[in-house]
Parts: sequence; C-alpha cells; structure tokens
Amino acid sequence: MATISFSKKKGFICDMDGVIYHGNQILPGVAEFIDWLHRENKEYLFLTNNSGYTPRELHQKLSRMGLDVPEERFYTSALATAAFLKNQAPGCSVYAIGEAGLLNALYDAGITMNDVNPDYVVIGEGKAYSLDTLTRATNLVMQGAKLIGANTDVSGPIENGISPACGALVAPIELATGKKAYFCGKPNPLMMRTGLRLLGCHSEEAVIVGDRMDTDVIAGLESGADTVLVLSGVSDRATIQTYAYQPTMILDGVGDIARLAAGE
Repeated sequence: MATISFSKKKGFICDMDGVIYHGNQILPGVAEFIDWLHRENKEYLFLTNNSGYTPRELHQKLSRMGLDVPEERFYTSALATAAFLKNQAPGCSVYAIGEAGLLNALYDAGITMNDVNPDYVVIGEGKAYSLDTLTRATNLVMQGAKLIGANTDVSGPIENGISPACGALVAPIELATGKKAYFCGKPNPLMMRTGLRLLGCHSEEAVIVGDRMDTDVIAGLESGADTVLVLSGVSDRATIQTYAYQPTMILDGVGDIARLAAGE
C-alpha cells in the first residue's frame, strides 16, 4: 500500500460521522488534526453525506465539542441535492422528508414544498420519516414524481451502534414503486467536483479522508485524489478486503495524519 506525504498536500476533504465524531462524542486525535490544518495553513472542507444539519448547525455542533470550524468549511449532501435540482429544474417543487439541513437548502435554492403534485420526491435522514410519510412519498412517485435521495449511505455510526441512513430509507420506496432513485451525495462526482472547487484544489493536490469504502474512498479514487480510510467509523480491515479497490492509506484515525506529517 502506498503512502502519502501529507505536508506536501494543499487540501483535505474530510467526512464527519465516524471521522470527527460519533453522535455527540468527539473522536481521539481530532483536535490535534484540526490544529495541524490551521497551523500549516492547509485548505480543508468537511464534506458530509448527512443531510440533516445546516452548515451553521455543524459549526455549532463542533463548537460545543471545543472545535472552531467556520461555517464555510462545511458542504453537505443536502446542499448538493439542492444545487442539483436548481440546475435541473429551476423553481421546481418537491415533497421532502428530512431535517432542517435539507429543507433549508431546498428553500434557499428557490425550491418550493408541494405534497399534492410535486416534480420530485426528495428523501434525506430525519425523524419525520414514518409509515404515513413513506406512503405519501410512494404514491407521489407512482403518480410521476421523480425520486431523489440525498445520499446512498445505508447506515451511519452513532454513540451506541448504528442508525439507518438515507439509502436504507429510500429503499422501501424503490421496492414499492419499481423506480430507482438518483442520489446526489458522495460518491456522486458532482458533489466531489464542487468540494474540490470550494477547496480551490486540483484533485492531485487533495486528500480525501473518510470511514467508508463505498462513498469516501470510491469518491476519492474516481476523482483522482489520494484517499485515507480511517478505522474510527464503520469500516474495519476485514471490510476493506471485500472491495476490488483499496485506499491509498489506512489509518486508525485522523490524529495519525498530524502525527505522520510531523515526522516527514
């Protein structure tokens, strides 16, 4: 397996769940990693498939953990979904199941809510998901609305286990209708290109850091960036061996990046 000279890289795109925290619990080495990014004047962006939070909420969440990360350092699958719909069908209407992160992103993109005859049904993570909302979404898709998922993640790490994520919540609608969703989050190249543009980096100058082979690592691989898989989230070494591709490096957590860079 190859190694990466972290001190020579210009930018870092990092996942959040399973990389920075589990639920409301910060992971070991994260503070040291962020201090290193600031100290070395690295460009960085937290690119998360979690559609539930707004960038301001993510900023506040990390602040409560003692981390100072500005709002502009976050880009979510909710923002990617809103950008995709704004480009595809400006002024369209949607029936959306999700939290503030998704709903605010859609509103900010000029997209209206419609539970009668929407152009799209948009699914993210959220407590509003229920048999009633699932049934309404299913029938709207059957009536012609296009199905959009914020991301393909089927689960996400929480403090005491895992939680079903967007991919798992979209699956019943796909099964019931026979329609396939289009997913806007990682590893969609549109989201990765936006992340690199916000970072101001070419892919060869960037490192993608995440805990998932099926989103973070494949997204980095297909965009031409070096990839770091951290074992602080949902993946372990046995998981990695089930894939036909490999990350550039495997580390226990993001704190190892600062430690390795210091020794270069």
